[in-house]
Amino acid sequence: MSFIRTLTTSTSVLCLSASAGFADLTAVQVWEDWQSYLESYGYDVQGDTAQSGDTLTIRDMAMRMQVPEEGGMVELRMDQMQLVEQSDGSVVVILPETIPMAMDLKDEAGEQVALTIEIAQRGMDMRVTGDPAAMSYDYTAQEMTMTLTDLVAGEQTPEIGAAQIRMADLAGQYQSKETGDTRGFTQELTAGPVGYDIDFTDPEAGGRAEIKGTLARISMTGDGDLVDGIDASDMAAALREGLRVNSLVEYEGGTTAYKFTNEGKVVEGTQSSDSGTLRAAISPEGLRYGGDGRGVSLTMTGDDLPFPVTAEMERAGFNLVMPVGKSDEMQDYALALNFGGFTMSDMIWAMFDPGEQLPRDPATISVDLSGKGRLFFDLLDPEQMTKLEESEAAPGEVESLVLNDLTVDLAGAKLTGAGAFTFDQTDLTSFDGVPAPEGAIDLRLVGGNGLLDKLIGMGFVAEDQAVMVRMMAGMFARTGSGEDELTSRIEVTEEGQVLANGQRLK
Repeated sequence: MSFIRTLTTSTSVLCLSASAGFADLTAVQVWEDWQSYLESYGYDVQGDTAQSGDTLTIRDMAMRMQVPEEGGMVELRMDQMQLVEQSDGSVVVILPETIPMAMDLKDEAGEQVALTIEIAQRGMDMRVTGDPAAMSYDYTAQEMTMTLTDLVAGEQTPEIGAAQIRMADLAGQYQSKETGDTRGFTQELTAGPVGYDIDFTDPEAGGRAEIKGTLARISMTGDGDLVDGIDASDMAAALREGLRVNSLVEYEGGTTAYKFTNEGKVVEGTQSSDSGTLRAAISPEGLRYGGDGRGVSLTMTGDDLPFPVTAEMERAGFNLVMPVGKSDEMQDYALALNFGGFTMSDMIWAMFDPGEQLPRDPATISVDLSGKGRLFFDLLDPEQMTKLEESEAAPGEVESLVLNDLTVDLAGAKLTGAGAFTFDQTDLTSFDGVPAPEGAIDLRLVGGNGLLDKLIGMGFVAEDQAVMVRMMAGMFARTGSGEDELTSRIEVTEEGQVLANGQRLK
């Protein structure tokens, strides 16, 4: 997480922006604001300043941040940056065309990893307005690129042919306002097209990966609160002090082409989507992370594949909500997965259903869970995580679990369900060490017997196995009001009884 945070913050050096303001600003005030902003993210900012008329020049500017989790340092350097005061009270920021960013980290095995990334911009126009307590930045750029120029990772250093991200036609805004010890901010960015190019070879296995992709358009918005005087590298402590960050990324027209070569064999393909979103937020209340793609399609060919593989999906999404800090109060959690409108080529169907006995309608699989729970430790505190791993203590407890939706719709059968349970933390004996649940879940299956008959006819299920399946269905389900419909209510009572449609199983 720290690597992503430092990379994002470093890139924002080129992307400070916002709407118009009206009060006069001085170049010195803008420079102090830059220092305060970067220091709030954990950077130590240094530079030699010289004022000449309306221009403040900062030479040999260095921004450094320790990264405790990776045991290293991130550093950005600028030979020169100029802040020029304008007659209308604004300040124009003149950045160098290239900014090197060096990272000295450790990998999972503790080996040192050093890399250099070059951030380059072309046609950057940045202007600062507002007042010292509430500055606004506004910028446009013809192009910005991030290129990996050097990587050293011992004997495991991959051979890098390309590693670059390019954004064209950038426009963005950033606005911050200081209130006491808190800096609140909002920001937005649009760009497009966006391209990326990755080409590397594994020095040990010899495999090569070539990946190229584009996004027709991308937009990013974000807001949050940064707290002065905290160590941004200590995420757990920062959250306790009130750190909040929220972001939303939306894109249109995404395409990716890839080719993997290993031991003379090749796998290559493409994937695309019409549009998509990615949401992320972290605060004292927890972590929220989710996204979705629309109009997804993929193709794949390979030396070990008998024919091209093609598939499409109307939508694919996920959502994760979870607490990250120790709490005496119950907090929300959630997990949702949705794969809707999935279809695949007739050649794939023909491998196991050449007689076309199964319906080939679009398939959907969806699971949506939520509930209340709490952690007994700070998830983002490495020291507490180490102690937890060394002990046999429970990391937390779950108070409730809600199945908001279960949908499995494929091959002519559809299973749906919903329900909710609470858990008694004081009763660890009724269910062999698990907190005793209480609640119920309702299930409905339509077309199940018809699908089972088709699977028997195709030879996938033997007759005796089908008899066992139908016997189990008779124990746990009852006939519904519709054709080929089964329903079931599984209930756990306060006394610890387990019931299926009112019949006691435990």
